[in-house]
Amino acid sequence: MTKVVNYISEAFEELKSNVTWPEWAEVQRLTIVVALFSVIFALATWGVDEVFAKALAGFFNWLKA
Repeated sequence: MTKVVNYISEAFEELKSNVTWPEWAEVQRLTIVVALFSVIFALATWGVDEVFAKALAGFFNWLKA
């Protein structure tokens, strides 16, 4: 158990002393970029799904006729 506690304390010390954290303004800017691309990707995925759903529905309606 002491190995786990030692590992966690060393990890926190590493985060405090050796990691270069970005400025808050950069974090906000990059968060907005990620959110925007996530929305765009979700809309693109939804659009492709709708196109394929309509194409398959049309195909199966054509087979019924």
